[in-house]
Amino acid sequence: MVETAKKKLSPLAIAGIVCSAVAAAGIVFWMIQLSGGMVQTGMRNLDSWGLYITCFMFFVGLSAGGLIISSMPKAFGIQGFGNISKIAVWTAISCTCAAIGFVVVDLGGPQRLWELFAYSNLSSPLMWDIIVISVYLILSIVLIWAMYGEEKGKVSHTALRVLSVVSLVTAVLVHSVTAWIFGLQISHEFWYTALLGPWFVSSALVCGTALVLIVAIALRKAGRIELGQENIVKMTKLLGGFIMVDLYFFGCDLLTSAFPQGSGLEVVQMLVEGPLAPFFWTEIIGCAVAAVICFVPSLRKNGLLAVASALAIVGIFCKRVQLLVGGFQIANIDSIAVTGPYATTANTVGGLVYWPTGIEFMVTLGVVALGGAILCFGLDKITRK
Repeated sequence: MVETAKKKLSPLAIAGIVCSAVAAAGIVFWMIQLSGGMVQTGMRNLDSWGLYITCFMFFVGLSAGGLIISSMPKAFGIQGFGNISKIAVWTAISCTCAAIGFVVVDLGGPQRLWELFAYSNLSSPLMWDIIVISVYLILSIVLIWAMYGEEKGKVSHTALRVLSVVSLVTAVLVHSVTAWIFGLQISHEFWYTALLGPWFVSSALVCGTALVLIVAIALRKAGRIELGQENIVKMTKLLGGFIMVDLYFFGCDLLTSAFPQGSGLEVVQMLVEGPLAPFFWTEIIGCAVAAVICFVPSLRKNGLLAVASALAIVGIFCKRVQLLVGGFQIANIDSIAVTGPYATTANTVGGLVYWPTGIEFMVTLGVVALGGAILCFGLDKITRK
């Protein structure tokens, strides 16, 4: 009699199941939000975007950075970072799904989503973003399929390289268009800057590289992939360079705003010593510490590298919070016609004009868990030996 041993679930599969359960709970809270209306959130007429759109920006950056890391070596014919290309692309796909999820939960009436396409306004940056993200997600899926195809000899190296170039351009375009949603609104002092596009791209490179680095270190420690330490070091140096570029862009924007002593000075004061100061200094100090770890050889231990990557990711999330809330923090409408019970929210913390409610936190946790489930189940299959 032959006994068949039962297959044990891997830690990745277990993590995927846990994330799925949390995502299901998040759907329940989303249903509550839909039944009671968006008034249950902290968003109001004068601060119409909140945690959901902040996370949308953040996860788009996580995804774009991952795809750039995987496609850049193939696009330019240079040495890559070992066998992490498929892992980086799947990370990008998972984060893109989470980003799309945040757009869906931000809609007050998702059942009318079809109207967005039926009556779309192609002159709107919002529509540009929807189109480019849809193309980006499709390209990411095709790219990972092509990578498997190349291994089996079904896809040529030239075809994969062309696809990598197109994916690289699309990844940069995704963040540029997302930045233009904010940067083209001249009524918000904090958003109206030409640097917002490059700023978004540099931030994507920081947090996307950091996420791939964390995933690679974890999978390597678990024995799921074989990856030389030299590849970890190369990614680490790249992360340090991206952090410095991102901080440089931020410094340029702050100097341009503050030095003329004009209206932009109020924005800088709001960041440095105002209600957004905790997020600002968390970003600056966290990214500076991360850069030091990346550049000092004696500190390049895998544990510290994971910490540095986490600090970089947290720093970029804080930057997203500064951007979104900062755009609403300085009132741009003084008309009495907009005042009333739905103009602003009483749910404020530390002088901020907006703070998420409990239901927003729970829905957000659900969407993040959905992305986590997609990531874990996919990585479990990709790295299965």
